[in-house]
Amino acid sequence: KKTMLRLRKHLSNILIFCFAVFLGLPSAAHGQAGTSEEIAEIREMVTAMKADYEARIAELERRLAAAESAGEETVVDRPQGSTQSVTAGNAFNPRISAILDGNYYHDGLGGDGASLLGEAAQPSHTAHEEEGHAHGGGQSNGMNLRTAEFAFSATVDPYFDASAYLTMEGDEIDVEEAWFSTRMLPNGFKLKAGKFLSDFGYLNNKHEHQWEFADQNLAYLNLLGDHGLQDTGVQLTWLPEMPIYTLLGVELLQGDQERVGAFVEDVDERTALGLGEQDDGPRMVTLFAKVSPDLGYDHALQIGGTYVHNRQHQENHEEALVETGLEGEADLFGLDVVYKYDNAAAYGKGDFNFQAEYLRSVKDLTVRAGDPLAIGNVRTLTTDGLYFQGVYGILPRWQLGLRYDALGMTNEVTGDIYEAFGSSDRWTAALTWTPTEFSRFRMQYAHNDILTEAGIRESFNTVWLHFLMSPVSYTH
Repeated sequence: KKTMLRLRKHLSNILIFCFAVFLGLPSAAHGQAGTSEEIAEIREMVTAMKADYEARIAELERRLAAAESAGEETVVDRPQGSTQSVTAGNAFNPRISAILDGNYYHDGLGGDGASLLGEAAQPSHTAHEEEGHAHGGGQSNGMNLRTAEFAFSATVDPYFDASAYLTMEGDEIDVEEAWFSTRMLPNGFKLKAGKFLSDFGYLNNKHEHQWEFADQNLAYLNLLGDHGLQDTGVQLTWLPEMPIYTLLGVELLQGDQERVGAFVEDVDERTALGLGEQDDGPRMVTLFAKVSPDLGYDHALQIGGTYVHNRQHQENHEEALVETGLEGEADLFGLDVVYKYDNAAAYGKGDFNFQAEYLRSVKDLTVRAGDPLAIGNVRTLTTDGLYFQGVYGILPRWQLGLRYDALGMTNEVTGDIYEAFGSSDRWTAALTWTPTEFSRFRMQYAHNDILTEAGIRESFNTVWLHFLMSPVSYTH
C-alpha cells in the first residue's frame, strides 16, 4: 500500500537522521573545542532537535495507524469498490460504524434557498421534479439532523468482501449502498455487484461526511440529482501493471436515475404523452479512466475522465399550455483533476488539496406528443456545469476552504426549436476544525446567484454551522 510505504520511509529517514545527530555532534564538538559552554550549547541543540523529531515521529505513527486501519490503496484516494481489509484478526467482523451529520442552517429566503440550489434553470425537466422531489438536502432554517449513516463491512471469505450503508433521514431508512466485491481476480481485475455509487468523476462515490464542504456543488445537484449516480448493477475495474497508476472501469447499471435516465412512472400520464414502457435493464453504461503519475512522497495528482450513456430517458414539458412528451437517450461527460500536497508539519498544517470537475449533459429526445406539427421532431437539450475548490491547512487541525461552482455556461435547446437559458453560480468559504479523527466542526458561508425555472434570478446568502461525529477516521 503506497501511503503506508511512504509513511514508513518517512519514519526510517527521521530515525536515521536522529541517530546520526546523536553520534556526530558530540564528537565534532570535542574535536573543535572542549569548553563547557560549547558542550552545553550543543546539548541544548540536541535536546531541541530530539523533541522536534519525537513530535514528528509521533504524528507519522498516528497517520500510519490510521492509514492501516482505513486500508488505503491508491495515491490520491482509495477507489470506490475497494473495501477496507477486515479479517478474523480484527476486533469486530463485520466492522460497524455510525456517522451523525447535523447542522444549523440559515438562508435569506426563509429556508427555501436549499431547494432552489437544485432547481436552477436548465432545459431538462424530469418526472422526479414534477413529483416535487426536494433538492438540496431538504434543509430548513434552524437546526437539522441531515442524516445518520450506519456502515457495515466485512470479509465474507477468501474470495469476497461485502459492504452496506444505511442512511436515516427523518423517519425513513434508505439502503444507500449494498454490494460485494472480489478479492482474488488475476491480472489486476476486480468485480463489484449490487447497489452502489458510480465511479463517475471524482466526487460522486463520496458520502456526505467525506465532502470538504457542507453541501454539494451546483453541477452535481442539477445534472445528477441529490443522490448522484447511484444504481444497481455490476462494475469491472482493471488496474494494469504500468509505470504510472492507471485504473480503467466499466459499469452496467439498471438505469433508473433521477436526472440521467428519468422515467414517467404513472401509466395514464405516460400513455397520454405517447411514451413507451420502460425497457428491460441494464439501460445505462459508464466508462471511466483514472491516471495518477508518481510525483514523489509529498505530492499526488489524479486525472480522470468519464462517459455515461442511458438508452431511455423521458420528460414532460409544458409548452403553451400543451403537455409535451419527449423520449430518447441521455449522455453525460465528465473530466476531473485532483492535486494534493502533504506537508511535513503535524496535524495537517500546510496541507493543500485542490480539485475541479467539468460535467456536460446532452439529451437527444424525440417529441412523442404535444403540438401536432412538432411530433416526430428531435430536440437536443445541453447543459454543462463545473466547480473548483481548494482546501488549505492554516493551523494544526484547522482548514480553510474556498469553492466556486456554476451551472449553465452552455444551457440550451436546439433542433426544431431554439431556446437559451442563463447561468447560475455561487462562491463558498468554509472554516473546518477537526479536533480528532472522529469529529469535525465547520462554519460555512455562501453567496448564491441562482436563475430559477420561472426565469427569476434569486441572489441570497446561506450560513451553515455543521458537525460530524463518527468513529471513522477523516484522514484522507
